[in-house]
Amino acid sequence: MPTCLPTVLRRCHACTSERFRANGKFRVNANHKVLDAWLLVLCTACGDTAKLTIWERMNVRSVRPELLDRMHGNDPALAAELLQDPVVRRRNRIALDWAGAWRLDTGGSDHLDREVIDISVRFAARIPVRPVRLIADGCGLSRAEVERLITEGKVVSAVRLSGKLSDDFTFTLKR
Repeated sequence: MPTCLPTVLRRCHACTSERFRANGKFRVNANHKVLDAWLLVLCTACGDTAKLTIWERMNVRSVRPELLDRMHGNDPALAAELLQDPVVRRRNRIALDWAGAWRLDTGGSDHLDREVIDISVRFAARIPVRPVRLIADGCGLSRAEVERLITEGKVVSAVRLSGKLSDDFTFTLKR
């Protein structure tokens, strides 16, 4: 589950940094019957503000009032939703770095002494994480040991465990 907003990867116009932090602040501009909305992000090196476009020239009547209220209230949950939206990321040419922005909740470690464990991984948000890292952290193993167990067929899953996943999955661990 997420612990904070991810770092936004984008080049700063004022310095050479490529990392911005979002703090959940929005700017909404009205021009007669159209709205523009941006999510404000701050450069981690120089503190310069950049605007990520959410809407451009959007008709006022096509915007849900509760969404506009959340923007006026600088809702950090809305900022998290919009940062994960692929349309927003593509429009602004940004990527997200989730390093240090999530934690693993295992629900206790009393099940780890069994011979065979069936585990379901549920994501509270679409955070791309390597399954090998999740398995290692959740089961108290090293990543190399998890890789070895996968090649030996002792960690079995319907999904490919190499690369990154952001969708729920299950796996079986045999000791």
